[in-house]
Formats: sequence, C-alpha cells, structure tokens
Amino acid sequence: MELPIVKATTAVLARVSAAFNAPLSCSVVFGVHVDGTRLIVEGLLIAVIVFQLSRKSYKPPKKALSKKEVDELCDEWEPEPLCPSIKEGARIDAPILESAAGPHTTINGKEVVNFASANYLGLIGNEKIAECCVGSLEKYGVGPCGPRGFYGTTDVHLDCEAKIANFLGTPDSVLYSYGISTIFSVIPAFCKKGDIIVADEGVHWAVQNGLDLSRSTVVYFKHNDMASLASTLEKLTRGNKGIEKIRCYIVVESIYQNSGQIAPLDEIIKLKDKYRFRVILDESHSFGVLGKCGRGLAEHYGVPIDKIDIITAGMGNALASDGGFCTGSARVVDHQRLSSSGYVFSNSLAPYLATATVSAVNYLEGNSLVLSILRSNVALVHKGLSGTPGLEICSHLLSPMVFLKLKKPTGSLAADLDLLETIAEQAFKEDSVFIVASKRSSLDRCKLPVGIRLFVSAGHTESDISKVCSSLNKISSSVLS
Repeated sequence: MELPIVKATTAVLARVSAAFNAPLSCSVVFGVHVDGTRLIVEGLLIAVIVFQLSRKSYKPPKKALSKKEVDELCDEWEPEPLCPSIKEGARIDAPILESAAGPHTTINGKEVVNFASANYLGLIGNEKIAECCVGSLEKYGVGPCGPRGFYGTTDVHLDCEAKIANFLGTPDSVLYSYGISTIFSVIPAFCKKGDIIVADEGVHWAVQNGLDLSRSTVVYFKHNDMASLASTLEKLTRGNKGIEKIRCYIVVESIYQNSGQIAPLDEIIKLKDKYRFRVILDESHSFGVLGKCGRGLAEHYGVPIDKIDIITAGMGNALASDGGFCTGSARVVDHQRLSSSGYVFSNSLAPYLATATVSAVNYLEGNSLVLSILRSNVALVHKGLSGTPGLEICSHLLSPMVFLKLKKPTGSLAADLDLLETIAEQAFKEDSVFIVASKRSSLDRCKLPVGIRLFVSAGHTESDISKVCSSLNKISSSVLS
C-alpha cells in the first residue's frame, strides 16, 4: 500500500522540479530576466493582495438590532457641538445706544460723551444729509432687493461712484454694500494662488481675512518699519528669475486700526517702483480726514494718486454712512464687477446710503474748515493725555483715532485687556465718558499691543475733550498704580 503513495509523491516532486527548471525559470518580463520561483511567489502575493482589497471591511450582523437596542444606542449617542463653548470672560455684553452715536449719546438712559464712534467729521445727525436721505427713501424705498448685476443698480449708485472718483481724481470707482467686506473681497479678486503678498503685520482682521481667501503666499514685515519692508522685498526678489512672471503686491493701511499709526506712503511707493510690486491701500480711517482737502494719504504725502494701484475704504467712518468703495483705473474697477464676490453676490448698497455718501462728500468739499477743527481737537487730546499714568499714546499726531497702550504690559493679552476694560468701565460709570478697549477675536492674528481707542470728532467741544482727559488721568492713576 505504501509503494503507490511513494510513487505518487515522487512523481509530484518530479513535476514541480521540472516546472522550476523549465524555460519559465529564465523568463524575460519587460526586458528583465526573472527567476521562475520568484515569479511564482510574487504572483501568489499579488493574488493575496487583490483578494484582501476586494474583501468587505465590514460585515453587517446577521441578526438585526431590536427596536429597544436601537433606542438605547440613540440615547447614548452625543453629537459633536456645532461650535466650541464660550470661554469664561470671552462673552461680550455690548452697550445699547438709545440715540444717534454723535459726540453725545444716551446709553441705558444715561447721557454720555461719546469717544467710541468713528464719527470723525461729526456728520451723524447732520440735518442736510438727513433731508437728502429722506428724499431718497421716498423715491427708491429702503432696499434694492438685488445685487448690482441683477436689477440692483440705481442712478444714485452711479452718481456716488462718479462722485468718489472725481473727488479723489481717479478714473472710476465701485461701491460695496458692506464696509468690512470691501477689502476682503477686493484682495482675493486680484490675488490668487501662486501670487506673492507682502503685508504689514499690524493689518486688521478684515485685511487678514482677504489675505487668507486669496490663497496667495503671504509674507509679513514689521509694523510700519520700512527697513523691514525693504529687506523682505529684497529677499523675495534677489536671484528669483521667476518673480517677473508672478503678480506681487504690498498691502498696507493708511491709518492702522490696531495702532493709529500712519503708513509712510512716499517710502512705500519708492520701494514699489524699485521692486516692481503693486500697492493695495486701505483708507478706511484716512478718507475724509488726511490731506488738505480730506482726500486721504496720497494727498497728505503729495503722491500722485495713480501711483497707488488699488484703494479701498469703508464709508462708515468720516462719511457717517455705510458700505465701502474701491477706486483705481477703469480696468481695476471693471474687473471687480465680474469677479469680486462682495460686489457680484451681495445686495447692492441701499440707495439712501449712497445719497448720504454723496451729500457727505459735498459737505467736505464745501467745508474744509471742519478738517482744521478735527486736527485741533486731536492735538488737544494728545496734549491732555501726554502724561497719563501707566498709559502712552502710540498713534500719529494726525490720526483722529488716538491709541493708548500700557507703558508696562503684563505679558498676557487677557490681563492687559482686563486692565484696559476696567479703565473704560470706570470712566463710563464715574464720569459718563464712553470709551472702548481694542478687543480682538480669536481669529485675529495681529500681535500688536492692545489699547484704548479714542475716536476724536470735529463735533467734540473743548469741554468734552477736557472731560475725557481728566477722567482717564484720574482712573488710570488708580487702576495702574
């Protein structure tokens, strides 16, 4: 019985040996000599891999869950929250104004001196502007109910765009319905992935958001430091032969919202021309304020307006209206009408706000004295707060936004804010002075020191300025001692 088994085993071994010694053992695969044994092993491995990949990763249970088991699983399940919980101290209890946000306003039934509204020219409550808005409301209604490209354009929108362009001396301008959306719609409309943007590290959140949306390569330079800007531009362009094929931009603010400092436009333009970059300038806090006639930073420095490629500004500050605009060449403006999300997809600016803007620019053209009053008030604030205990002014003398920071920071942003908010709260409770600390959201990446912002208006009197200065001097002395 054993003999047939031995014979069969010997025959199988002989066949296997013959297979290994067959021509397959010297097969040529894609021009490479492959050993037969290796080829068989690799073939088996491939078969195993294909089998494993084709298997189902999960086999449902053969027995379905009962209704009770399903209910128990549902009761045990806890979904992820839609948003993270609010940390202690992060909640903001905003004051509620009960009257217009002019130099004097009412909060919780209490009349206060208002240094928290950027009403630089004192146009909130201006009777002539209000009359023009009433007429516009009666003619056009409240809202346009459509974006500019879809039946949302009225003649007053075109009048407003022409008025701004004529006032600044640019070929054309385009309106946006929301001030903060202007800059973060304009930047990604022109800057794309692969482009290079060199931005000041002190730009406010709306500019930061525009930089993120552009998906460009963003490099920051030290705040308002032209040596740092020159060094950054030199590093980016030196030996980079491909830089000529890339769109490159410098993004700055005229008056920085996070410090009150003024950008040295004359030096920026020299660097722009030297390194062949384009300039995007946000003039939200300088339009209607800087320059002999309020035309902004270019007029202040005597720089030709066409040297600045793109200018944006919010109209909710000096003009006491709302919305924003972008101005520049006809090509710059026309491009936004097709590719800027804030313009294409948003409802157009309410017609009465466009009317208010036109009226405010007319007022500025006919009352240049208001700029002298504003600058005089800013100088009085600087004089009254120059020796404030524990605080120092870091803003420019011509900035209507006076920025006070701690002389000796604690090293913690939260602790610094607590001190500043305590000063603001005591000024409100004890002296009926309304001021605000510069709070920042968790999304804001600005690393500049926080501080107290005083928005000085041409509508403030010497008595108002004396009151806020004496209040801050007294309270900061007790809080920061």
